[in-house]
Parts: sequence; structure tokens; C-alpha cells
Amino acid sequence: MATNTEIETINEVSLKYPKKYKVLLLNDDYTVMDFVVDILMSIFHKNLQEAEAIMLEIHKKDRGLCGVYTHEIAETKVMQVHKKARESGFPLRAEMEEE
Repeated sequence: MATNTEIETINEVSLKYPKKYKVLLLNDDYTVMDFVVDILMSIFHKNLQEAEAIMLEIHKKDRGLCGVYTHEIAETKVMQVHKKARESGFPLRAEMEEE
């Protein structure tokens, strides 16, 4: 049977949720809009309307939010964007920043 000291210790333990990171796409003068929409749909699983809205935000504000993820997932998404852009000959860049 647990003593009062053990119960108090157990109650003091608090869970920390993992930090979240925003993944952003950055505007450039060379990547075509259709490719950005394709990236948003294939990597970030956005529907066409969401992808077009984010693409226009990127175009107008020089960057747009694609999603918020844990560190490992955000890092993977950034790498996937860079790989697909490089393979397609575009300089599209993504970055992650702590929320």
C-alpha cells in the first residue's frame, strides 16, 4: 500500500507536451504557383481551396503557414519540400519556427 509521501510525489508529476513548430513556405521569383499548390496538397495534405489560399498568402506576404507540428514532423516536412523542389528545378524554400 502507498504511503502519503508516495502519493504526494505521484501527484506532483506533471506532463510536458512537446513543443510545436510552424512550417512556412517562402516566396521566391521562380517557383510557379501550380507547383506550390501541389506541394501544399501532397506534403501538407491541404485540399485545393486551402492550398490556393495559402499559395496566395505566400505570394502576397512573402511567406505562408502550412501547418503546426512536433519538431520531428516539422523537420521532415521541410526536408520533403526541399527535396521535391530540388528534383523539380525550383528554389522553393521552407522553414520551421517554434510556435
